[in-house]
Amino acid sequence: MATIAFDGRAGAAGDMVLGALLGVGADRDALGPVEEVLDVDYCVESVDRAGVATTRVTVRRDGRVLEDAGPRRSYAEVVALVESMDLPAGVSADALAAFERLGEAEATVHGTDLDETHFHEVGADDAVADVVGAALLFDDVGADRVVTTPLAPGGGAVETSHGVYPVPAPAVVELAAGADWTLRASEGSRELLTPTGAAVLAHHATGVDALPGLRVEAQGWGAGAASPGDRPNALRAVAGASGGSLRRESITVLETNLDDATPEMLGSLHGRLREAGARDVSVLPATMKKSRPGHLVKVVVRPDDADRVARALAAETGTLGVREHGAGHRWVAERRVETVEVDVDGETFEVAVKVATDTDGRLLDASAEHEDALTVARAAELPVREAARRAEAAWRDDRTR
Repeated sequence: MATIAFDGRAGAAGDMVLGALLGVGADRDALGPVEEVLDVDYCVESVDRAGVATTRVTVRRDGRVLEDAGPRRSYAEVVALVESMDLPAGVSADALAAFERLGEAEATVHGTDLDETHFHEVGADDAVADVVGAALLFDDVGADRVVTTPLAPGGGAVETSHGVYPVPAPAVVELAAGADWTLRASEGSRELLTPTGAAVLAHHATGVDALPGLRVEAQGWGAGAASPGDRPNALRAVAGASGGSLRRESITVLETNLDDATPEMLGSLHGRLREAGARDVSVLPATMKKSRPGHLVKVVVRPDDADRVARALAAETGTLGVREHGAGHRWVAERRVETVEVDVDGETFEVAVKVATDTDGRLLDASAEHEDALTVARAAELPVREAARRAEAAWRDDRTR
C-alpha cells in the first residue's frame, strides 16, 4: 500500500495509533521486541465504539493493564532503553526521533534543556510501548506516505503530575507547532489528543486538509479508552494507493565542521563517502571560531549505513566528531536508468538516461548522464548540453513509439 491517511476528527493517542495500524493490516507479531525488553504483552481485542467495530490495544503486565505505570525516565534513559531493544535501524531512528520531539516539547514547556528533561506520564512503560510499537507497525505496513487531516485536541482540562492544565496540554501545543499538520477546533470536555499521540504523528505524518484520493485497500479504527456515546472514540486510518505520490525513505543526516580542509580533499570527499554508502553529500561554506573560514559537511545516509559513513567521514577529513540528526524521512522519486542510441553524423553512441517517475509511473524527469554526454561531445565536437539534449530527445522518441 502506498498511503496511510489518518482522520484526525477524534484526536489521537498512542494506543489509538496502534489499533488503527493493526486494523489496516500491520502484523501484531512485529511488536515482539518491545514485549521482550519491557516484559509486557500487547492485548488486542475488538470493541464497539458507537456501533463501529474497532481495535483496542492495551499494554499489560501479568494480565493487568498498565496505566501511567513504571519508572519516570529522563530523556537519556528513554534513549538508552530504546537502543537496548532489538529493532531494525530505521525503526529505532523513528522511535528516537518521536521521543526527541517529545523531549524538546517538554523542555520548552518547563524551561529546561533536552538532556535535563524528565518524562513523567510519557516516560512510563505503557507510553514507551506505544511510541516504539507505533514505529514497528509503521515499518511493518511499509507505507510510502503517511498523512493526517487536522487533529482535534478536545476540551476541558487534563490532570498531569505537574497539575491540572487546559486542553490541549502545553506539550501538545509545542508538538503541534513543530509538526506539519494542524489542530482543528473541537468541542467536548475531555482530552482527545495526547502528548504521545501527538509526538508519534508529528514524526510520522504530514498534514493534509482532507483525506486524499485513494484506491482504498483497507480501513482500521483504533479505539481509545473511553466510550463517550454517539461519537466513536476511535482514530480511523484509511490505506490504499494514491495517485502520483513519491516514495518515503528512512534517512538520517550526518554533519561535521571543518576548519582545515584542503580543496583536494573536499574535491574527492563526495565520491569517497558515496562509496561508503552515502546517499547525498553537501559541502557548505561556514564561519568557524575566531571568524576563520571553514566548511560544513552534510551527508544523507540510510540509518543502517550511518556508522560506516561516519567512520569514513572521520577517516577522510580527520574530524574529531560527527553529529547525527534524526531527519527521519525523505520523499524520493522512483528512478531507473535506460540506454538510448544517439546518431551524430553517421556515428552511433550509447548514452544512459536517468528516468524519474512517481509511484504511479508518471514521468517527472529524464536527463542524460553527464559522463556519457561528455564522451559524445568530445567525439563529435559538440557542446555537452547539445549532446545531452539529443540523448534526451532520442529517449522521448523511443518512448512514444
